[in-house]
Amino acid sequence: MPDRGGGPTGPRIRAGRPSRRARTLLMTLGVLAVLGMAFTMFAGFWTDWLWYRSVRYSSVFTTTLWTKIGLFFVFGLLMAVVVGLNVWLAHRMRPPLSAMSLEQQNLDRYRMGIAPYKTWLLLAVSAVVGLIAGASAAGQWRTWLMWVNAVPFHQKDPQFHLDVAFYAFDLPWYRFLLGFGFAATILGLIAAALTHYLYGGLRVTSPGARATAAATGHLSVLLGVFVALKAVAYWLDRYGLAVKSSDFRATDNWTGLRYVDANAYLPAKTILFCIAVICALLFFATLWRRTWQLPVIGFGLMVLSAILIGGLYPAIVQKFQVQPNEQAKEAPYVQKNLKATREAYGIDDTRVSEYPGTSSAKDLAGLRDKVADTASLRIMDPNVVSPTFQQLQQIRNYYGFPNNLDVDRYRVDGKEQDTVIGLRELNLDGIPKNNWINDHFRYTHGYGAVAAKGTEADEEGRPVFTEKNLPSRGDLGTYQQQIYYGEKTTTYSIVGGPQKEVDYSDDEGEKTTSYTGGSGVNLDNAVNRAAYAVAFNEPQILYSGAIGKGSRILYNRTPKDRVEAVAPWLTIDGDAYPAVIDGRIQWIVDAYTTSNGYPYASRTTLGDTTADSLTAANNSRAVVAQQNQVNYIRNSVKATVDAYTGAVKLYQWDSADPVLKTWMKAFPGTVQPRSDISTALMDHLRYPQDLFKVQRELLTQYHVTDAQTFLSGSEVWQVPDDPSNDSRSAVPPYYLSMKMPDQARQAFSLTTTFTPNGRDNLGAFMAVNSDPRTSDYGRIRILKLPTSTTVAGPKQVQSQFNSEQDIAETISLLSRGHSKVEYGNLLTVPLDGGLLYAEPVYVRGGELKYPLLRKVLVTYGGRTAFEDTLDEALDKVFGTDGSPPPPDTGTTPPSTTDPSVKAALDDAQKAVDAGKDALKAPDGPDWGAYAKAQKDLEDALKRAEEAQARATAKPGAGSGGSGGKKS
Repeated sequence: MPDRGGGPTGPRIRAGRPSRRARTLLMTLGVLAVLGMAFTMFAGFWTDWLWYRSVRYSSVFTTTLWTKIGLFFVFGLLMAVVVGLNVWLAHRMRPPLSAMSLEQQNLDRYRMGIAPYKTWLLLAVSAVVGLIAGASAAGQWRTWLMWVNAVPFHQKDPQFHLDVAFYAFDLPWYRFLLGFGFAATILGLIAAALTHYLYGGLRVTSPGARATAAATGHLSVLLGVFVALKAVAYWLDRYGLAVKSSDFRATDNWTGLRYVDANAYLPAKTILFCIAVICALLFFATLWRRTWQLPVIGFGLMVLSAILIGGLYPAIVQKFQVQPNEQAKEAPYVQKNLKATREAYGIDDTRVSEYPGTSSAKDLAGLRDKVADTASLRIMDPNVVSPTFQQLQQIRNYYGFPNNLDVDRYRVDGKEQDTVIGLRELNLDGIPKNNWINDHFRYTHGYGAVAAKGTEADEEGRPVFTEKNLPSRGDLGTYQQQIYYGEKTTTYSIVGGPQKEVDYSDDEGEKTTSYTGGSGVNLDNAVNRAAYAVAFNEPQILYSGAIGKGSRILYNRTPKDRVEAVAPWLTIDGDAYPAVIDGRIQWIVDAYTTSNGYPYASRTTLGDTTADSLTAANNSRAVVAQQNQVNYIRNSVKATVDAYTGAVKLYQWDSADPVLKTWMKAFPGTVQPRSDISTALMDHLRYPQDLFKVQRELLTQYHVTDAQTFLSGSEVWQVPDDPSNDSRSAVPPYYLSMKMPDQARQAFSLTTTFTPNGRDNLGAFMAVNSDPRTSDYGRIRILKLPTSTTVAGPKQVQSQFNSEQDIAETISLLSRGHSKVEYGNLLTVPLDGGLLYAEPVYVRGGELKYPLLRKVLVTYGGRTAFEDTLDEALDKVFGTDGSPPPPDTGTTPPSTTDPSVKAALDDAQKAVDAGKDALKAPDGPDWGAYAKAQKDLEDALKRAEEAQARATAKPGAGSGGSGGKKS
């Protein structure tokens, strides 16, 4: 055997040291590990660049990237230099060391320990603080781009008379610079103080002077810089008062100066600015005086002044000047807030008019013909009938419709009408077998649009489809039906390669296709495949044989995600909707520019104001910008996403918006002019729901233009809860074609109702013209109901429906067994001074798992009908069906002084109350008691009529009415 210790038979191997082969292997593995980590970090960057290049918005990626890099290096380097320079200066100013005290002897050990690594330690500390500061600064890329590209508003604030652009674009950047300055100064001060202490410039327990002259001067300059920055902060705070939020009256986010701000805080900030400047000069003076006595006194004076002048004095003004006469003191400032808020949210042109709420027509039959002229009452609720579309038009399990369909306008039989539309999108949960190939290669897209008339149902209560079947055929004509981009398409697909895709199936079998849309990223390149394998954590992308020449990967496939990615400076509406335009399915996406710096305009949280019953749990309707607080918003961009190619186009919609102009300067060429919008696309644009919901929330208070009325709170409204469900969430706005009293013809509109604060009766009706082809698109109209009389609101109308005996009994019958009654949208339409309510009633029953329209509820002028069709219900309400009009539930029995009549009416009222109690029984409606109450009511009213007839038949008796009717 060879000698293990070495010798003539072989070389000696040193114990404990790996062989050259092992060292080479270890080095190779180390290098590969480093390269692997580097490639992992690089993969995300590379795939992002590829995606932006594929959608032809690479300038957005590069502009954003270079801005972030620039801010990172500039501010990171500044922070590193500030901290490093102060450490270097403190070290350079160190006194001759002499271990004269126990404190210095203990520190000497630390000094000796770090002595060999001083340079590296200095670089490391500087690098760490620089990296942190640079990363923080890179996050301010939006603030920088808005400041450097700022466009003026050409509107001045009422207090300082500066252009609004100063508050929207300049002030945020100045505040960032100020915050960075404070951070750099504090870190530099801490680093310098620690270095001075370590090297003896500062002493805590040693005898003699506590600080050397050099340390005193150094730290005094830094403290002087800090106080100087505080002076700048006081000066900027003066302007910050114009965009300061506070709780005032019923408005949680009231913004702008109030009396105490203008007369106490504003002068206090000016005084504190002057004191801070003097205090800073005193700190700088220690370079010559070498004593901290005066600057410490000055600093103490500044702190005391901040407490007394900045805190106590405003509290005294508020307590003794404002509160005793708040209305008079605050009115001028409230008036400024009213004007600014209405301008910032685009509600300054709102037209408010008085509306009686009750019709003066003597013959209701004459109004029947006006209904069709006034509104196209939509009985197909897009938020209810999605399961019906699913059941009747899904065709294959791997297709699906969104939970909430959309309402648009299409020409049917030569006439434009409201249409409920949805796309048959891909549903991966329904494919025959889930595996990687099926999920990402074979089942890649949906197929076809399905549309139905909004105002009709067939004899069985199903939608009347105008576009249906697979492939889809109907009134929409010929168009590209494959849907590769949609609201339900949230996973990636690999298309265009050797693997064929399932197009659709019919009686002849499965039809296949291969994508030719040209979108997505090419996977021919091995580097691209490796990058996506890492980015998607899907190793098979790297080696799968299903990927070959021409293969492309599609991702970021929802319309909202695509628009948000190419325009990260926009806030995207929660509801994209599809339209068939020029032979293609286009997703239309509304986008907003927002700001949080409009002076005097009250703030709102978008996530709260855009929430309603459709955004509650188990619904697909998204909430826009959940926590974003804004006080300026414009629907400045209309975007489209092609459902086949994924192409994104941004169109300038609001050409006067300075925020959009600023972003267009920052990202030139990304937004196309409004003139590029085709006529076919214009036919399908509409007023966005989320903007409307923000505006209606503001208009609950800001519909008034008088400060005294605003302060009194007597005109505050609220958005009612949705009466058709138990979510206790706000009623959503509804699209329908209708005309307001001052309009000559119907227009596609978005409508809502208001109730007085804390009450259920109707306070106002609001509609906005949503048809951009008309001259008054975007005009908000509010019909304000009188406060002297009570008009039923949505909740009361729903309760009235449910309490009608015939209706309640029918609903009970429809709900038997496993059937479930679902109420559709309760539509409100102004008609001849009154308000017409219409609500479809669906039944999802038995073996049918989808809702069918079974009844339509209509009420007008206190008369209610519950019939199989809308026309039958309207005919009955207006008495044009040949039968007497239904009872006027809004009319009370006649009053008289005759004792017998009065007694009969008292009995009638008791019967009404008993009937209500029977319907509200703890264990459910007591129909037996309810029937008895109705019989008692009928008997009482009959006795009242007979008694009234006897009273009027007496000589000299007046001609009292006989109109006692069933309640």
